[in-house]
Amino acid sequence: MDDENELLATKSLAPGLLLATFGAIAFSGKAIIVKLAYRHGVDAVTLIMYRMLFALPIFAVMAWWASRGKAPLVRKDWLGVFWLGFTGYYLASFLDFGGLAYISASLERLILYLNPTLVLLMGLVLYKRRITGPQIIGMAISYCGVVLVFGHEITLQGGAATSAALGALLVFLSAISYAIYLVYSGEMVRRLGSLRLVGLATTVACLLCLLQFVVLRPLSAAVVAPEVIWLSVLNAILCTAVPVLMVMMAIERIGASMAAQTGMVGPLSTILMGVVILGEPFTAWVAAGTVLVIAGIFVFTRAGR
Repeated sequence: MDDENELLATKSLAPGLLLATFGAIAFSGKAIIVKLAYRHGVDAVTLIMYRMLFALPIFAVMAWWASRGKAPLVRKDWLGVFWLGFTGYYLASFLDFGGLAYISASLERLILYLNPTLVLLMGLVLYKRRITGPQIIGMAISYCGVVLVFGHEITLQGGAATSAALGALLVFLSAISYAIYLVYSGEMVRRLGSLRLVGLATTVACLLCLLQFVVLRPLSAAVVAPEVIWLSVLNAILCTAVPVLMVMMAIERIGASMAAQTGMVGPLSTILMGVVILGEPFTAWVAAGTVLVIAGIFVFTRAGR
């Protein structure tokens, strides 16, 4: 019986690793698509509106499918879903899109990769959870890597250093917003289930992005280059809905810890795509900063276990 269980675990390992890897790469492609869309003169409000418009049917179907046969949500549940949709998917996405207008895709991905450290710091502040020495060392290494790449980016942009600082701040605030979602989503996941919660929360976020566009922009702003439409469709499907499902399926097969470790391919794939597709420079400073961030997060997550 033990041999049979071990065989089944081995069979699920390879598909789980593949799902986690491709999910991380697909998530990372979002920054590349956003940078490509910005080349056609679109702003963040309009761009995120189109992304969420095309993603809305997918997430609405996901929410409906996961809710079949389940008890209806009570008022407390709806308030929780709205809060998590606002922080985790609407605000985090909008700040991220805004930041990408000013900084490279590589720096954006490295900043977002600090997310586990922000979750831990929030746990310390909110729940008095203890932080170990190795975790502090891992955090320090990672933040040094981001500072290194950020300093290099300011050097490259020269007179636009203020814009680079604004972009980095917006992306960092995006990471904080998503960390808030992760910290407060635990109880909701246990009560509603991960697929149902993600479907409902992302549906709320999609509606908020559409409402934001209606309030802040005239309807004429929806007239954009055809390339923006196709890039938004690609972003909504390949870089939003598909990786969500891939990562969830990977976690079912190999567990959250191993899926998170596999996700380390994300920053590397973003940097590679940024160099090949966007023509972003790949220097020794970027390489060194990336190694520091990934090494620091690796030390941090190992210490957390």
